[in-house]
Amino acid sequence: MKITFFGAAQTVTGSMHLVEANGKRILLDCGLYQGHRKEAFERNRNMPVDPAKIDAVILSHAHIDHSGNLPQLVRRGFRGKVYARSATIDLVNVMLRDSCFLQMRDLEYVNKKRRAQGKHLFESLYTEEDIEALLPLLVPLHLHQPLEIFKGITLTFFNAGHILGSAQVMLDVAGGTGHSHRLLFSGDLGQPNQPILRHYEYPQGADIVLVESTYADRLHPSAEDVEGRLKGYIDDIVQQRSKLIIPAFSVGRTQQILYYLNRLLASGRIRQIPVYIDSPLSQKATKIYEKHTGCYNDEAMRLLNSGVNPLTFPGMQFVETPQQSMSLNELRGPMVIVAASGMCEGGRVVHHLKASVGDPRNIVLIVGFQAEGTLGRRLVEHKDDTVKMLGDEVKLEARVHTINALSAHADKAGLMDWYDGVKGRVKHAFAIHGEPDRVKMMADLLAEHGCARAVAPVEGQSFTFD
Repeated sequence: MKITFFGAAQTVTGSMHLVEANGKRILLDCGLYQGHRKEAFERNRNMPVDPAKIDAVILSHAHIDHSGNLPQLVRRGFRGKVYARSATIDLVNVMLRDSCFLQMRDLEYVNKKRRAQGKHLFESLYTEEDIEALLPLLVPLHLHQPLEIFKGITLTFFNAGHILGSAQVMLDVAGGTGHSHRLLFSGDLGQPNQPILRHYEYPQGADIVLVESTYADRLHPSAEDVEGRLKGYIDDIVQQRSKLIIPAFSVGRTQQILYYLNRLLASGRIRQIPVYIDSPLSQKATKIYEKHTGCYNDEAMRLLNSGVNPLTFPGMQFVETPQQSMSLNELRGPMVIVAASGMCEGGRVVHHLKASVGDPRNIVLIVGFQAEGTLGRRLVEHKDDTVKMLGDEVKLEARVHTINALSAHADKAGLMDWYDGVKGRVKHAFAIHGEPDRVKMMADLLAEHGCARAVAPVEGQSFTFD
């Protein structure tokens, strides 16, 4: 068996790992690289594998940095099966269409400039037709349901607790010479005891482990801190009659925000004010969350069984059209605007930020990981008095705060809790899905926790197992 790391190696994005076993080539994830426009544009167009020679894809979850290049894989000749949980398939359907729309809009902007400069025009990564061609290839698989996808290769999913439908991937490979391996890919692991979703599981018996390292360098604040801080920010904007802008991923993070706001309002800790969810994808994703309640944890199910939908509350409304979105910038607070994208690299949130960051009464609340080179990272670091948005330098007067406890990624303690729970037979461990300092730290932690062969692979690096 051979593993080659093509994406999410020394970075947190573009997840793609190639497993070669028993004459088959299997991709673990097929994600888009997300980051600075020019670098992302080039990397996403140069796939490191021949799609026509890939036999299957196993999808850990629906986030675009894990699923976003699937349509291009199909466009370039892939005809195998894509295995995922049913909730992931539902999310992929809407998320890929949203990603395609944003790419086409971005491409229109880029090509307008290139046309004026007399340069050749770029083609889209993929189209709606490629997404339609992908959908029949998606195969739903339940948790704990082993499936022999090829002779001697059995796939089993376990809960990862990251977003709705997220899975850990276990591959049992029986070699022809009597050698066998059990590979466990963590996917993205959720923070223990996060709202809505069930806790990650501890699959047993793996001798090879691939583990994410996004927050291997830190501990998140307690979940109790989230409600208190949200209450404080809302009390502030009520008093200031201002705005709380929350850039949030449409899938996972937005639903967490809704859950906490629901609890605060229901308990009377905040007064009712307008809360606008300004993302068509967030609306679709929330409906999918409401469909797959089998993924909910005990607390969320208790609310449901008592007749309370944890993802809605008085004063909340979804923003339907671009015109309605733009009109929010003309309204006076207090109000909360939750909008995509989560890293502020595109989407409606950028317009809200541009219209709001010049007012010191307003608050920008960052609730998720911000990759290097993104507008979100620049806002968090705010080293300068101005920040570039939509081609203009904008004075940054608004207050910028972060809540790391809202992260859907496990922190250092959660990651090592998971590893200690699965490490019984582990001989090889690979630290992936983290920036360079964090995968190095994860590899060191894995060694401290008993793994003799802990490595932080670089992009393109391969490892062979007898």
